[in-house]
Amino acid sequence: MIYLYEKSSKIYAALFKPHKKPWGIRKEQFADYPEGSLGKALGDFYEKYGFDVMPKLENHDVFHVLTNTGTEIQDEIAMQYLLLGNGKVSLYLLGMVSVGLLIYPEFWNYYMRSYQKGKHWKTFHNIEFKHLLQHSLAALQLTFACKSSVIHS
Repeated sequence: MIYLYEKSSKIYAALFKPHKKPWGIRKEQFADYPEGSLGKALGDFYEKYGFDVMPKLENHDVFHVLTNTGTEIQDEIAMQYLLLGNGKVSLYLLGMVSVGLLIYPEFWNYYMRSYQKGKHWKTFHNIEFKHLLQHSLAALQLTFACKSSVIHS
């Protein structure tokens, strides 16, 4: 499942995001963002898990940081449920939630909690987070966790 996820995410970026521009930020550059910022937290995420930036899919890693969702395969599936609850719909997402539930039905409760979390958060799945990397991670989390909040630039 991990192999399929890694391969399918690269294909997804190439086929379904042909006009999206990569951020052009190397993972080492995230260390230069201020302490407590989304950018710094993203750099810490890459360092902690040994990941590298996937061009055109940078927002996906932001979703992990923003929502405190892990990176195990059941967490990746839960992330898709969270995004579905947040209003995102795509063929890739629907495939992941379907296949994930078939392969890991024991995580049903986790998936449903993630779906509910996504429903209760202000819509964030469609935001380009590159422009918010300087913002406080804690403030962004409070903003999205509360549907009536607004981000101030």
